[in-house]
Amino acid sequence: MTTAAADATRTLPAGTWTVDPVHSQVGFAVGYHVGTFRGSFTPVDAKLEVGQDGAAKLSGSVAVSGVAVQDENLAAHLQSPDFFDAERAPEITFVSSVVRPAGDQLEIDGELTIRGTTVPVTAKGRVGEQQEYMGRPYVGLELEATVDRTRFGLNWNNPLPTGEQALANEVTITAELFLTKA
Repeated sequence: MTTAAADATRTLPAGTWTVDPVHSQVGFAVGYHVGTFRGSFTPVDAKLEVGQDGAAKLSGSVAVSGVAVQDENLAAHLQSPDFFDAERAPEITFVSSVVRPAGDQLEIDGELTIRGTTVPVTAKGRVGEQQEYMGRPYVGLELEATVDRTRFGLNWNNPLPTGEQALANEVTITAELFLTKA
């Protein structure tokens, strides 16, 4: 058994794990002219499949209609063609191609699809220890990836009086997934 497979077996318990949507969340943060703008998506759907050999695959999605921000008018704007275009592209999806665990750390290469455009991304994070809760085994993943929103066609911006753009192109995506054995 290779070291990578041994680490995968130790940190990612074998089996099929499905998301606990009540305790899981996917969020985003983007620089905005005076600070950081944050939002999240609900519900979250995700599945982690780990083979006996430690090979793992993570997939997940969120509904664009579930974008949550502090202002419902802004939520509507985020669902419009200026941003996520919920009518034509109702879901954001992620499918891993390679999962590399090392102890409690994790690195996942995969494809993120937003607005029908698929871009390769790498998410980094950590794996929590397997725990029992209400008679069921759980494991947690905390992941983060940074993407350039314009690669997905999210080009809307608003120039400031200084000539700079109000919204940064770099967006940090976070996923806190609590998974239970199916």
